[in-house]
This record gives sequence, structure tokens and C-alpha cells, in this order.
Amino acid sequence: MDVTFDIIWLGRGGQGVVTAANLLAEASIRSGKYALSIPFFGAERRGAPVFAYNRISDGKILSRARVTRANLVAVLDPTLLETFRLEGFLKPGGKIVVNSGGRRLKLPSGVESYCLDAVSVAESLGLRLAGIVLVNMPMLGATARVYGGVEFMHLEEAVKDLIRSQVEKNVEAVKRGWENVGKCS
Repeated sequence: MDVTFDIIWLGRGGQGVVTAANLLAEASIRSGKYALSIPFFGAERRGAPVFAYNRISDGKILSRARVTRANLVAVLDPTLLETFRLEGFLKPGGKIVVNSGGRRLKLPSGVESYCLDAVSVAESLGLRLAGIVLVNMPMLGATARVYGGVEFMHLEEAVKDLIRSQVEKNVEAVKRGWENVGKCS
């Protein structure tokens, strides 16, 4: 039986959604699990909504299809809460992790929701590319913490092995996301 923990990553082109999903898959494998990172590419362009997916399991993963209903949804751009009904993406009991960007959010009622001001974390470390604040690393840390199936040291190893630029800043961003995510108020 193919029992997986499924994650949907939702952000905008250029924010590093696919990179975050790849790193979580790598950290999961290093934690002794089976994992897939499934990017979804259409006619995306910088700033357009982008999806990526993770399937993580203790056993072999049979499905390679994109995730339609997840245990966890990670939202890198809070303005997408106005566009997408997250309840439709969640399995019963599913959770949401949102980059609050320092603003009050209208979150689905009855859904366990976690927030992190990933913009402040990324800006404090100078993580920008072509004018876009790179919130993917703090959100990777926050999402991994809420997921609970990987150890921080495996996230750190994945970042150090797979990221080629500003490695120490990216590791610090993941750490701050891990340490500062909390239930939304």
C-alpha cells in the first residue's frame, strides 16, 4: 500500500518553490525515508503562481502523480490566499504553513495553521535575487518543522550539498524558519 505524507508548495515564480521541495525531499532521504519532489511546470513566469509537491514515505512510493490533496500546504506568498481555497488542497486533518509577511491573514477556519514572517528573515540575511525576496529557505525550515519527519541536521546537510550561493546565509535562514514558526494568532 502506498501511504505517503504529501505536501503542496504554493508560491510565485522566482521565489524558489521548486528548490524548497527538492531540498525537503533530499533531507527526507537523508532521514531514512523515501521521498519525491515533483515540480509542476506550465506557462509559469516570474510572479505567476507556481506549485511543487513532495511525497514522503517510510516505504517505496508508487505514485508519481502530482499531489491534489495534501497533509500539509506551504504558502510562500500570502497574497495567494486570496486566489486559492486551501481547504480544497487538504486531506482531513491537514495543516497549513504560511509566510505571513508580517501581515494579518484570512486563513481557513478549522484548519491548523502555522505562520512565519519569512520576508523579515530573508531580508535580515540579504537573501534577494533580481529584486525578489527569497523566502523559500525560511519556509523550508518552517515547513519541515511542522511536518516533523526530518531532523534539522539533514536539512542543513541538504542545503550545504545542493545550494551553490550564499550557503551559510541559506542555512541560517532555514534555521530561523525552523526555530520561529508558530501557530497563527
